[in-house]
Amino acid sequence: MKRRSSKQGFYIACAIGMAFRAASAMGGIPLPEHPRPDFRRPAWVNLNGAWEFRFDPGDAGMRERWFEGNTPFARSIQVPFPWGSALSGTADEADIAWYARSVTLPKSWDKGRVFLVIGASDWLTSVWLDGKKLGEHRGGYTPFEFEIPDAAFNGQRRLVIRVDDTPHPFKLEGKQGYGPARGIWQTPYLELRGDNAVAQMHFLPDIDRGRVRVSIRLKEPADRDAVFSLHISGPGSQEQSVRRTIPRNRSGISFDVPVKEPRLWTLEDPFLYQATAVLESGIRPDTVFSYFGMRKISVMDMPGTDFPYIALNDTPVYIQATLDQAYHPEGFYTFPDDAFMRDEILRSRRIGLNAMRIHVKIENPRKLYWADRLGMLILADVPNSWGMPDADMRRESEQAMRGMIARDFNHPSIFSWILFNETWGLFSGDAGYTADTQAWVSAMTDTARALDPTRLVEDNSPCNGDHVNTDINSWHAYLPGYRWASFLDDITARTFPGSAWNFTGGRKQGRQPLFNSECGNVWGYQGSTGDVDWSWDYHEMINAFRARPGICGWLYTEHHDVINEWNGYYRYDRSDKETGLGGLLPGMTLKDLHSPFYIAAEGELCRTVRPGSSIRLPLVASFMTDRCPGGGLTLRIRMSWTDDLGNEGTCFDTSRPLVFKPWMNGSLEPVEVAFPEKNGIGVLAFVLENAAGRVLARNFSVFISREGPAARDEMRETGGQAMRILRLDPGSFTDAAWSLKQWDVLGGLKVNGAGSGFFEYRFPKPSGLDEDSIEGCVFCAELAAKALLAKDRDEKASVEGDYMRGGGANDPALNRNAYPMTDSKLFPSHVRVLIDGACAGVFDLPDDPADHRGILSWAAQPRDGFLHEAGSYGWLVKAGIPGETVRKALRSGGLRIRLEVDESLPGGLAVYGEGFGRYPMDPSLVLLLKK
Repeated sequence: MKRRSSKQGFYIACAIGMAFRAASAMGGIPLPEHPRPDFRRPAWVNLNGAWEFRFDPGDAGMRERWFEGNTPFARSIQVPFPWGSALSGTADEADIAWYARSVTLPKSWDKGRVFLVIGASDWLTSVWLDGKKLGEHRGGYTPFEFEIPDAAFNGQRRLVIRVDDTPHPFKLEGKQGYGPARGIWQTPYLELRGDNAVAQMHFLPDIDRGRVRVSIRLKEPADRDAVFSLHISGPGSQEQSVRRTIPRNRSGISFDVPVKEPRLWTLEDPFLYQATAVLESGIRPDTVFSYFGMRKISVMDMPGTDFPYIALNDTPVYIQATLDQAYHPEGFYTFPDDAFMRDEILRSRRIGLNAMRIHVKIENPRKLYWADRLGMLILADVPNSWGMPDADMRRESEQAMRGMIARDFNHPSIFSWILFNETWGLFSGDAGYTADTQAWVSAMTDTARALDPTRLVEDNSPCNGDHVNTDINSWHAYLPGYRWASFLDDITARTFPGSAWNFTGGRKQGRQPLFNSECGNVWGYQGSTGDVDWSWDYHEMINAFRARPGICGWLYTEHHDVINEWNGYYRYDRSDKETGLGGLLPGMTLKDLHSPFYIAAEGELCRTVRPGSSIRLPLVASFMTDRCPGGGLTLRIRMSWTDDLGNEGTCFDTSRPLVFKPWMNGSLEPVEVAFPEKNGIGVLAFVLENAAGRVLARNFSVFISREGPAARDEMRETGGQAMRILRLDPGSFTDAAWSLKQWDVLGGLKVNGAGSGFFEYRFPKPSGLDEDSIEGCVFCAELAAKALLAKDRDEKASVEGDYMRGGGANDPALNRNAYPMTDSKLFPSHVRVLIDGACAGVFDLPDDPADHRGILSWAAQPRDGFLHEAGSYGWLVKAGIPGETVRKALRSGGLRIRLEVDESLPGGLAVYGEGFGRYPMDPSLVLLLKK
């Protein structure tokens, strides 16, 4: 759990960038693949790699005619990475910059038309070839192109590009505060086309009629009758070809192609039909390769209910999605390679998600291609501005929306377009979200539907209850885990046709699917959270969602961490986090919380019971599928038990049959649970298996069994061994000294020492004890390393700026709620246990962790709007002490135990008590008595 500083991160990023450039220098170029698998021509030249580069802070380049190609650009930049990113190899020093390089056209292109295509460049891009201006483009997210006139095929041509990324309130920037997409950030390339060219080719699948409608738009109206040929390759040996004539002066054509026995694009079988188009209109034909999926997006009721759901191929889909900020620490908007983009999709699939929302960014087409190939649904956002909805902003937004739909139409993975997020850029100062702006947003939604009748459209993904015209009744909420159940009950109660909830301007709900389009706990606590164990709140939240099938799905924030939010499933570098689920129920992972089969106990994840009591626990089943898992089902219910000395065992084990019913959502027969007559923690596990014994789902509930604090002096017999247990509160140390800092948590439930130092405790001789009856002794305690987090330092860094634009704290541990979640980066320490000055052992403390295993730390939270080292826990340390040592010490009046961390590994020390951490125990001295 050790954290790097931001400066260390910068140097590491630069090192990665230098390694990347070194690889390029050895002959490779970054992102060599064709950037548009859905629309590619066979003859093309990738222009990624090293370009000459120069900043223009004074905007002198136009005046001094840098575009003529005679001005040296002394720097180098790696295209297509935004300037300022580590992978670009250059810092961010100005709003305007110039690119230049030589290009040589292949001789085989001597009879065709040549175009320069730039995948995306932010924002005002001007292009010259040999000093002649080819054109300019305004916008930052969609492709644009210029024809190279009088293409010469002998010798080099000088290509110069100027990009002006000067800030403007109307510009669409999305979350570029995480790292600005300055300049060229998607692949530029040269492309050979025919005498006329296919400008756009859209496939509209119709699975109900077994056909696909093909819509073609030409670059220019046909100057003669043109012939358009289309060859489609389907499953197996299924092939078909069609030819159509495009009459002279026409700019396009639409026609239907039958698709017999279509192999549908599904999440389990994302089959893609391959298409080859040839336009013959003159001497040189134009060839384009593309693909499409036969699938249908619609809305239907979950069978047996009146709950509207989003449907894929006339089957409801319970959407389990994540907000994908789509950022890379070294490339910002641009990912380092194609494999990384593929793996982003696989990372979501690996934990059982079926959808991703690309957040306020028009994504790289190759990542969408991998979503198509691997079977991942996509919600696609239009980026937002941070200004007001004036004419310039409206023009930018509509251009981006039209460009996104035109470019990404053929991606079967995309099921919805989201035009705005949280009304960002739609407020007109104090006037707010005006009626005029609402009407414009509603018209934009209608335009999107007209451009693409095959998908759903959201006007706005709202946090202010301000839909105006939407196909999905979406909403955002960020809450602590314990608040989700009541909140969702309120939401569902206010959802019905004619309800005004979540709509504005007098508009009302229809029968749109009720869908959470952002959720989590990151904003659920005062002042956000910093880096915390999100998994506990998440577990409670998912339990609440799955018990309420009137909500058709949820979307968790977020896929990966960014510079000022650490609530991702993955770290910013995409390394794993540890939820601790498997430590409480072996085999359980995050994927179990996303299974189509789900079993949970009603009520909160953790509750307190009295020792020796019994309860009747209601259970809930949520089967979000109609696919029979094979044979009868068995629900196994087992309780593991940890007592107040850290001993573990099983105290309850039963099973019962279940009958599978498609889309079964409701209560099951409660389970009767009896608890042991002693303090401890019970983890009641639910494991659902099919007839073959394959596990379909795992879940658990937690019970803390106690009735007041444990006795400070207790006689006990276990397995024939008599013992006397002496306990001390963690905060009752008699002496302490730490090199960095010493403090406690929630009045002493846990004590912390940072750096090197010690805590010393004294166990007094208990009354009535005969020292000669002692044959041995064990000191038991829950201990962990202890990092000195930024929030715990006496001098704290300031927290400034707009979080939504990358401001606030960039230190994961500066927020007062922070306690960084367990991951692969450990913060180790070791502790030496000294008994009256003699060493009883040295124990490794691998980390300072926080995850599900910190059950008691979560249970102890006062629910005051803040987190207090939530989820933190330690390791069970047991140090054996010879009987003679104990007898001698007690004859002197007491036993002195020092827990010491020396300078060789000054990783600090945390001492946990019975009400905090993982084990329900205070530091304890267990005296083993002779029979």
